[in-house]
Amino acid sequence: MAIWKQDIDLTRINAWGANTMLETLGIQIVEIGEDWLRGTMPVDRRTHQPYGLLHGGASVALAETLGSMAAMLTLDPAEEMTVGLDINANHIRGARSGLVTGTARALHLGRSTQVWEIRIENESGQLVCISRITMAVIPATKAAG
Repeated sequence: MAIWKQDIDLTRINAWGANTMLETLGIQIVEIGEDWLRGTMPVDRRTHQPYGLLHGGASVALAETLGSMAAMLTLDPAEEMTVGLDINANHIRGARSGLVTGTARALHLGRSTQVWEIRIENESGQLVCISRITMAVIPATKAAG
């Protein structure tokens, strides 16, 4: 059963990243299932750390992007929105090039909080990073404040 309360249009969702860090890092939402959202990020000069490996912060940026977007899509934006409370990440394997793919899946969709797990894998399907983000669900009226 689909968990989304908004129109799932990849063009519209990817447009949210215009003129943001998502555009700078090359993050793209590529696929949405009934209860998961998937995105990619290139491993290149934009996302490397000084040793030529994927920067852990870039992995966290991908994880937070996927978890936050997924959380937002489960709500009616006229009524509610989500904001991040906590994120953690374990960096399992390095990556030097190619594309990493993250998949966000809900672990908990509550009235006031959501918890999402994001698995980031390399092109061979090997786990690069595992992350968990906790989102607070707040009234949409608080967005301006």
